[in-house]
Amino acid sequence: MSLLGGIRPPIAMLSVLLLCIAALTAFQLGRAGEDPVPEAVSTSQQHFAEDGAIALRASLDASITDLSRTAAMFNAGDPVSADTVLDKLSSIYQKWRGTAVIEIKSGRLEAQRGENLPLTAVDRTKLGDEDGLSPRMVRLEHGGTRLLTFAVLSWPDRPQQLLIASSSLKFPGVSLGDDRAIAVVDSSGQVLSSDGLPSPGRGASAKAKTDAARTGKDLAAFAETAAGKARQHPLKSKAPGSGGFPGVSGSLLGDAHETERPVAGYAALTGPVPGEGTESTGLGLTVVSLVDVPENGSAALDSFFWISAAGALLLIGALAVALLIGTVQRPLLQLFLESRRLSRGDLTRPVTQPKYGEASRVGAVLERLRRQLLSEPAQDQELPETRRGRRGRIGMRALVAVCGVLLLVWSAPLVLLLNRAGDSVSVPKSIVHDQRERTDTLADRVRRALNEGHADLTLVASLLDGRTTPAAMTESLEQTRRQHPHYTSIYVLGADGTIVAESGSEPRHPRGKGPSAEPVVLLGEGGNEPVIVEYAKAFKGAAVVGELRIGYLNALLKRPGLGQIRVVDEKHRVIGANSGYLAFEKLPGKIDALVTKANQKASGKNSKDSKDSGEDADNSRPSARVIRSGGVTIAAAAAFDGGGAAGPLRWTVVSWQPAKGLAIPAYDAQNRTVLAGLLGLTAATACLGWLHIIVVRPLRELAQRAEALADGDRRTVMYPRHHDEVGAVTRSLEVIRQQLHEQRKRDVGGSAGRSGSSPPVGRT
Repeated sequence: MSLLGGIRPPIAMLSVLLLCIAALTAFQLGRAGEDPVPEAVSTSQQHFAEDGAIALRASLDASITDLSRTAAMFNAGDPVSADTVLDKLSSIYQKWRGTAVIEIKSGRLEAQRGENLPLTAVDRTKLGDEDGLSPRMVRLEHGGTRLLTFAVLSWPDRPQQLLIASSSLKFPGVSLGDDRAIAVVDSSGQVLSSDGLPSPGRGASAKAKTDAARTGKDLAAFAETAAGKARQHPLKSKAPGSGGFPGVSGSLLGDAHETERPVAGYAALTGPVPGEGTESTGLGLTVVSLVDVPENGSAALDSFFWISAAGALLLIGALAVALLIGTVQRPLLQLFLESRRLSRGDLTRPVTQPKYGEASRVGAVLERLRRQLLSEPAQDQELPETRRGRRGRIGMRALVAVCGVLLLVWSAPLVLLLNRAGDSVSVPKSIVHDQRERTDTLADRVRRALNEGHADLTLVASLLDGRTTPAAMTESLEQTRRQHPHYTSIYVLGADGTIVAESGSEPRHPRGKGPSAEPVVLLGEGGNEPVIVEYAKAFKGAAVVGELRIGYLNALLKRPGLGQIRVVDEKHRVIGANSGYLAFEKLPGKIDALVTKANQKASGKNSKDSKDSGEDADNSRPSARVIRSGGVTIAAAAAFDGGGAAGPLRWTVVSWQPAKGLAIPAYDAQNRTVLAGLLGLTAATACLGWLHIIVVRPLRELAQRAEALADGDRRTVMYPRHHDEVGAVTRSLEVIRQQLHEQRKRDVGGSAGRSGSSPPVGRT
């Protein structure tokens, strides 16, 4: 018999698979919701830390680049005093805590602005080394940490000077919300700076002081663990195939405190392109965020459900397997034994015939063939028509289908009906809050990016005057566009609307129209692509104009775990997104209402529908809510809130995502229920299909050919299709066919011999 063929392997495999599925259902799938904190909450904290790492890395890289570009522009012009350099620097950029200029050779302080810098920490003798001008962190006397950035001021016939800027390791524009702490950690696990830690005053209660101490202790412990994990390779830190953040990131779970448990997310500073670092990524910094969330006190489903489902599968599976063994396997094995007995010449006793289906038909044929081998009259070999009809009424195909229906009774409700997470599913509040805070952080990041771009143009404009030739202007514009490829074009626009100098693609500013009074303007309405244009005032009413690539804005919106993200203007028209969109298209109704509410909050107005959602009760925070129509959706909107060139813009960043895509206990239980049902359907389909192909279909063909043989067809040779029980019966029938053929030859030869030896007529 074949190892993969025959009646036994598919039935045995079905039994094993059903046992495995029952065990998996009872002991593994039933664990949905038993984690102390839902996986979606831990993942959300990881994404929060990733946002902090992206914001910190972008801020540090921008500071380093801006200082180097400023020094390069001053070096390209006429020599100026150190005070002029620092005054120009502070008027354009307000990002450094302190700046200074020292003479490299003598170490003399030429000028200083802001806080005092730790100049003694600068080794002037090593500035000429390969990494002599690389940024470095310095610990201050009071315990704070500063990042020192360097650039060289060099003019002919003048001593070289060192331009130094000091910045703190604070997170620019990261919205923390309530009861959240975030910290910057070095490679050794030491906390360099932190925000959001509770600081109870003198009159605080003992519980508040205890909670504050506990939070600080948890943050220190998480910081040490996160620093160790950040040292591993990014490809080894995540599951294969997981995308999103290109660096090392993850989440950590702390010990429970009463009804809450601290959850931390961590993310190492990494470059925007995988495998390519920046100046700030070489500092070995890691961002750690911490928040206390309520524990999941009860499982999403009682384990009794899963044990009951496993028990039901065992009962139904046992019934199905017993039906297959009793009505398919045993009759076929009986046919195999009876056919082999007849083929060996044992014709003494009648054939034991099965009761149903093709096996009954083949058994009846074997009995007829036994009688034919015994040379019984044909009329004694026919079966009554009623008996033959009863035998062929229920076939093996129907019996296998009944087994399939039995297994479908268990699988179909799991796939389609049971444990459905409807619109009333409970979404953890921490996830809604994280959606809100992350959207607010992203809105601030977009606003700061526009401000940084305008500051770069302002620096270029400050170095131009009426004496600058168009060729010199073009050279300065070309250098700026090379350093900032997110501009499609940069040009100098005169007060009368003429273009004095340009670099890049064709300008899209209206011809003949002077510079706009607004620093940032949106053009391109009615076209296929929005155009964001920034104006920086220059000499005599002229302006340096930069047109941003819309892809640069869309790239800022790439944030895993936020779903669909859109940037809309004051008319709620889409001008940027993290996925496919149509320029200036409208938002869905529910999302549009949320944007209106966010704009009302930003303008200090009270919304009439401020109590329409329990998830958004604080009118001082960006808007967030759970929309429960057409599925559960988590949405948040944050309007631009801050100063700078982009401050007057009434733009809004809105994000939304379906809750069913998150690892929430209710959806997790639903997915595992569907998985159990699909496993049952797969096992039934595979094994019963295997049984039908290998056994049932060949047996139906065999029954037809066997009946033709019993009806007198001695010419058709019977070939076995498989080396199994059906094939063995086929071979036995072929042997019987040959025996009948030889018997017929003998009968014909005997009849001819008897007629030839008869006595002559009339002889006495």
